Amino acid sequence: MGAILHAKGTAFRVWAPNATAVSVVGDFNDWNPKQHPLLPEPDGYWAANVAEVQAGAEYRFWLRTAEGHELTRNDPYAREVTHSSGNSVVHDPTFDWADDHFEMPAWNELVIYELHVGTFNAPDAERPGTFLDVIERLPYLQKLGINCIEVMPATEFPGSRSWGYNPSHPFALETDYGGPLAFKQLVKAAHQHGIAVVLDVVYNHFGPGDLDLWQFDGWHENEGGGIYFYNDWRGETPWGHNRPDYGRPEVRQYIRDNALFWLEEYRVDGLRADAIAHVRNVDGSTDPARDLPDGWSLMRWINEEIRERMPWKITIAEDLLGNEYITRAPEDDGQGFAAQWDAAFVNRVRDALITQHDADRDLGAVAESLLQRYNNDAFQRVIYTESHDEVANGKSRVPEEIMPGEAAHWFPKKRAALGAVLVFTAPGIPMIFQGQEFLQDGFFSDEHPLDWRRAQEHRGLVHLYRDLIALRRNLHGYSAGLLGQHTQLLHLNSEQKVLAYQRWAHEGGPNDTVVVLLNFSNTTHEAYRLGLPAAGHWQVRFNSDWQGYDADFDNFPALGADTQEGDYDGCSQFAEFGLPAYSALVLSQSAT
Repeated sequence: MGAILHAKGTAFRVWAPNATAVSVVGDFNDWNPKQHPLLPEPDGYWAANVAEVQAGAEYRFWLRTAEGHELTRNDPYAREVTHSSGNSVVHDPTFDWADDHFEMPAWNELVIYELHVGTFNAPDAERPGTFLDVIERLPYLQKLGINCIEVMPATEFPGSRSWGYNPSHPFALETDYGGPLAFKQLVKAAHQHGIAVVLDVVYNHFGPGDLDLWQFDGWHENEGGGIYFYNDWRGETPWGHNRPDYGRPEVRQYIRDNALFWLEEYRVDGLRADAIAHVRNVDGSTDPARDLPDGWSLMRWINEEIRERMPWKITIAEDLLGNEYITRAPEDDGQGFAAQWDAAFVNRVRDALITQHDADRDLGAVAESLLQRYNNDAFQRVIYTESHDEVANGKSRVPEEIMPGEAAHWFPKKRAALGAVLVFTAPGIPMIFQGQEFLQDGFFSDEHPLDWRRAQEHRGLVHLYRDLIALRRNLHGYSAGLLGQHTQLLHLNSEQKVLAYQRWAHEGGPNDTVVVLLNFSNTTHEAYRLGLPAAGHWQVRFNSDWQGYDADFDNFPALGADTQEGDYDGCSQFAEFGLPAYSALVLSQSAT
């Protein structure tokens, strides 16, 4: 479909079932619709080969409607456009991938960094950043320990600034970000740095601006969007009356082709599907009367294709309703996503972090969030305290929520660090949002670039994140439990606001079992007693109160300890540890 470049020119093919005539017009024929007509094919398709058209040519489709009106439309499959309201461009997909043989990490090893191309590494506030600007920061991300970046939607949208959730041309990369070549260069460079690329895609709606798909061939009903959209109550979304018609075979094929296009043509390593609840339900709710069975079956079909053809590539759903069928296998009546964003984790943990008074913190809710899993698989969920949604739309970064205007104060830094420990030690796929590691304050906006000076100013906190990621990935060999399926709550002291849990991967024991001890209060404990799952010496692998992470931290000594015999926390041995205020310790044993 679209404009397919080949050795003898370009083949054009478009679906316009209600047109009575179709031509391709462009700078190669002075935009003359009489020169290159397309011939009708079965089922409303039109096609022609134009020998003289080469890469870089600008074009559009000219259509005559059943009422005799003349329209020009951009190619729905355009791989490149001049800009969102401009022309389609014949794209040459040739690219030198060199020795790109990247291997996707296993799901339990992923550490995701969500970023927005326009603000992640923008040179200044006057213009958005590009894919090439992102490349400049890949060495930094690699050193941090990130092995997967999740790129917010990067297909062509109106104007030069957007979150990306208003796609005008679903197959074309945003021109202001550098276009298709620059995106391939980013994927290639990321792979060279050992970093996977997951692309955010939007199938719950298209547009609403600069949308040539709207009433594409002139036909529509009820003032609806025509052939690509529902033209009745099912078309209504929070973003306009612009939901694709998931029941129409050609539209299903269009969306399926788009998903596979990024995975195959651009070699991205996975997709994050936006607001899937609005694909399977008109309101994004649990009301069965408002369900869209065709939306459900469409996403299941796409996941089945990906599982069959590229099972090593990940698909992540943003559903946020806690429905385990989203990540259940298609053969078990599931939708087939590999993982889904877990709203329960972020809501409960953020609430515990930003609540002002210690007495009001609900550690029971935090404990529940630790034990949550889908289909008995710890890694079917993505866990986080910050994402593009959680730090905008009336909400702010975690430190900003704790003390508005004073995010660099001791309290926000200490409690934000507690949140980081939970993200990287709880069961799930951990994710952080750009700048979280260097205490980016305020809220996310597509107009405000990240302040990279803060990475130097708060280099100790960057070090904290680097150490946590190393533990999460077991880079030192003594924290394998953080890669495992098993989690057990060891200790819950609601009065003193102390929580502890253990993680293990195999049989447990030295270099495997990890114990995480968290203090959610402003009280320092000289010797906090904790039951432990095994006798012997337990070493402190991480202390969030270390002054190397921040000069304002207390540097309270939190040393390793030998266990003593005695029943405590359901264990037959215990030990005592110095536990600083608003701090976390990560403990494990070494093989002797």
